[in-house]
Amino acid sequence: MEEKKKGSSKANKNTKTTGKATTETVEEVKVETAEETEVETNEVVEEAGTKPTKGKKGGRRSGSNNKALELEIEKQKELVEEANDRYKRLLAEFENARNRNEKESKRMYSVGAKEVLEQLLPVVDNFERALQAIPEEDKERAFEQGVDKIYKQLMTSLGDIGVKPMEAVGAEFNPDFHNAVMHVEDEEYGENVVVEELQKGYMYKDEVLRYSMVKVAN
Repeated sequence: MEEKKKGSSKANKNTKTTGKATTETVEEVKVETAEETEVETNEVVEEAGTKPTKGKKGGRRSGSNNKALELEIEKQKELVEEANDRYKRLLAEFENARNRNEKESKRMYSVGAKEVLEQLLPVVDNFERALQAIPEEDKERAFEQGVDKIYKQLMTSLGDIGVKPMEAVGAEFNPDFHNAVMHVEDEEYGENVVVEELQKGYMYKDEVLRYSMVKVAN
C-alpha cells in the first residue's frame, strides 16, 4: 500500500510538473506570437509611410499634423488668389496699352493722310478751273476729253479713300464746315444762308479736310 501511495505521489508530482511546463510553453508561445504580430504590424505601418500611434499622444500628434496641413492649404490658396489677381491686372493693363497704341496709330495715319491730301486739293482746283475755261465748242476735242477723264479718275480715287466735296450752296451757314469771307443782304435768300461757294471744301471721312470758303446772305 505504501508503495502504491508513493507511486501515486510521484505520478502527481510528474503531472504537475508536466502541466506547469506545458503552461509555461503556451505562455512563451503567446508572447512570441504577440511579439511577432507587433513586429509585422510595425513593418506594415512603416511600409505605408506612417508611424503607429499609441493612445492619446498619437491622437494629439495626428491632430497637430492635420492643423498644420490645413494652414498650409490656406496659405497656398492665398498665394494662388494673389497670383490670379496680379495676372488679371496685368492683362487689363496690356489690353489698355494695346487699345491706346491702336488708337494712336490710327490717329497718326489720319494725320499723315490729311497732310498728303491737302497737298492734292490745289491740283483738283486747277483741274476744275481748266475745265471751266474750255470753250463750249472745244469740249468735244480729244485733248479736252482727256483732261476731263483724268479729272474724273482723280476724283474717283479720292472718293475711294474717303475724300468727299462739301455741298455748301443753299445750306445754312455752319462754322464747323464753312469759312465765311463775304456777306450780302438779299431778300431772296433766308437768314444765314450760303449763297455762293468761293472755294470748295472737302471732308476726309468724318473730319474736315478743308473748310468751304463761302458768301453768306443776311
